[in-house]
Amino acid sequence: MEQTRAGEYDAFVAARWSVLFHLARLLTGGDRHRAEDLLQESLVKLWFVWPKVADEAPEAYVRKVLARAAARSARRRWWGERPVDELPEVAAAGDVSATVAERSRLEAALAQLSAQQRAAVVLRYYQDLPDRQVAETLGCPVGTARSHAARGVARLRRLLADVIEPVG
Repeated sequence: MEQTRAGEYDAFVAARWSVLFHLARLLTGGDRHRAEDLLQESLVKLWFVWPKVADEAPEAYVRKVLARAAARSARRRWWGERPVDELPEVAAAGDVSATVAERSRLEAALAQLSAQQRAAVVLRYYQDLPDRQVAETLGCPVGTARSHAARGVARLRRLLADVIEPVG
């Protein structure tokens, strides 16, 4: 029985890893390393409750843990890293597509939102969750979740408006 549950958990993680990692990356404002840490922490928590949530909604559980952990970690003052004056040299990249550039621009704009706004926007518009589920995931009233999402979208529009060029 225990091996069956472990196999189901492994299959879930293997099937949903990329989607959950992308969600974690958006919740952390594009920081790949923080997203990996956040997802790993969330999957460890899932492992301990796997028998309870395996048959119901394990992805919703992980989404909730991710959103709450991202908001909690954003309130931390220090991460253990030390800023430096100069960034290390970056390897020369080949031709970068417009899609990657647009995604990077969006991730940078998302990083400028508050943790609650970023989580609300990502859950509502990227994950396409209804307001009620966003509120449950964030642990706040529906009106507050809507407010976070609306303010987040308004700020994103302001941040991204200066680069939008009319077509034609």
